[in-house]
Amino acid sequence: MRVKRQKKNRRTVRFFTVCYGFRQPYKVLCDGTFVHHLVSNEITPADTAISELLGGPVKLFTTRCVIAELEKLGKDFAESLEAAQMLSTATCEHEEAKAADECLSEVIGMKNSEHFFLGTQDAEFRRKLQQESIVPLVFGLRNILLIDQPSDFQRQTAKDSENKRLTMTDTEKKLLVKRTAKIIASNRGEGTIENEEWGMPRVVSTRNGLGVKDRPQFKRNRAKGPNPLSCMKKKKENNSEKLQSKSKADSNSGAQKEKKEGESDTKKRSRKRSKKGKSGPERSE
Repeated sequence: MRVKRQKKNRRTVRFFTVCYGFRQPYKVLCDGTFVHHLVSNEITPADTAISELLGGPVKLFTTRCVIAELEKLGKDFAESLEAAQMLSTATCEHEEAKAADECLSEVIGMKNSEHFFLGTQDAEFRRKLQQESIVPLVFGLRNILLIDQPSDFQRQTAKDSENKRLTMTDTEKKLLVKRTAKIIASNRGEGTIENEEWGMPRVVSTRNGLGVKDRPQFKRNRAKGPNPLSCMKKKKENNSEKLQSKSKADSNSGAQKEKKEGESDTKKRSRKRSKKGKSGPERSE
């Protein structure tokens, strides 16, 4: 049950954040009955308990009229008075102290522009605010803190505000008519046709009016040169290096010529012997 209750409370907080713009840290306005309930049931520290309920950091507020009402109640509410005095005070602009419910209803107002959460134990006061104001209500049940579900009035006002955002106002309609008239006047030179249904000129779109080509043209893949980043840079030779390379080439060519001449000299001439005397046996006289 605890998990279901927590989901229900978070869903209510999400409704007010999305529809009415409540933001963290949440501001909680406490009356005397709510402060007394927190003290008597030892729900301390109060800010951490309320932040767990709302799912975000909170700031606790009260008014001078609420503190003045607690002072009148006597010794039984002394601890509650001390706890209320430790809270930050919201400006109520009342010179004379009023009743707590009247003061809080004036501070909150109908639209609740300051986005206050209200903590109170007065059931009638909660029921009254649900029917005439946009304020989420927090109350305690023994050691548990709860938040009231959005009323029909609050849900209907959220729907009405959403419909207003979706529909155009009179000023927006006038601006739209002026802009359409300017566009029509600028396009009359290109040629227009009267639209019988709407009673307004309709611009005739010519072929390739936007400069779009009829057929898709594909680029041909051409041979590209080598990647310049992958090629080695050419080294620049100095004059001295060029002379050394020329001398080396000349010396190598001279050595090759000397080798060829030496080889030609060392070759021996071969003589051919005649074989006439060895053709037959010798004769004796």
